[in-house]
Amino acid sequence: MDNVKLVPSLIVFAEVAQRKSFTQAAKALGMSKSAVSQHVSRLEDQMGLQLLSRNTRGMSLTANGLKLCARSEMLKDQVDLAFQELASAEEMPSGTFSITYPYLIERNVITPAMRQLCLEFPDIEPRLVVTDEAIDIISDKLDVAIFAGNLPDSNYRALPVGSVTEIFFASPGYLQKFGKPESPNDLSQHRWVSTEWQNPVQIIQSCDGKSSTDIRLRPYARSNSMSSVIEMAIQDMGFVLLSAIASEPLVQTGQLVRILENHRGKQWPFHFVHPFQGEKPIHVTRFHQLVRHFFEKANMGEPGSI
Repeated sequence: MDNVKLVPSLIVFAEVAQRKSFTQAAKALGMSKSAVSQHVSRLEDQMGLQLLSRNTRGMSLTANGLKLCARSEMLKDQVDLAFQELASAEEMPSGTFSITYPYLIERNVITPAMRQLCLEFPDIEPRLVVTDEAIDIISDKLDVAIFAGNLPDSNYRALPVGSVTEIFFASPGYLQKFGKPESPNDLSQHRWVSTEWQNPVQIIQSCDGKSSTDIRLRPYARSNSMSSVIEMAIQDMGFVLLSAIASEPLVQTGQLVRILENHRGKQWPFHFVHPFQGEKPIHVTRFHQLVRHFFEKANMGEPGSI
């Protein structure tokens, strides 16, 4: 197989996968819908795999399509960035690149994103400030801040990254000792280990979105750090509300077990905040692309994700 000839088809496929529409992808690429469809069909024929599942409700990515999509989106970003870099009069970025972000996304999002950024821009010097507390970009001399939750009003620019949904977990040891809650109302009788920013009154929804209820949870221990909350949960101190990004490794090792499988908690948006009022430096643009890519990849276990 001559893989080089498939590069245009990979870029077209990435656009279709992102927009979930042949028509919208064709408009974005300046191509006809039939040409877009031919590219995707050629890719499926050459690989011998089905990448898209088409039905009366639209389309979705198959398991193989999801894997290829992640790679194809990065390829498209690289092509766009190459032309942007050539068109720019800037020199290759160099010097300190300072960012702050919460512990939640350190391992699966920021670390791989920063690794790739350093490969592409070897003259930058990363300075990472990891904290669950909100800090100011200017006073702390930062280039980028990644926040979870609603942003305060400011003159900074905020770009979307994605969102996480809190779901319920407890350790096997805790469940053995205190029993497993069978309904949202049962949670008020259990010990809750929480962060400072999680409200005791929680809106708990069914995963199908058809019902919701307000429950006042009983805080047993609180912390300003998500990592310490997770550690307390592992040590059988109570149940927790965690996102898929935080919980997936712990579920795989058996340290935590999901409870109330048909229900979920609050959704938290993530934003990429920077102080640049005009055009962003090229490495900041690229870092945003990489953060979004790895955030989506790490977030595949979210309720309702493809």
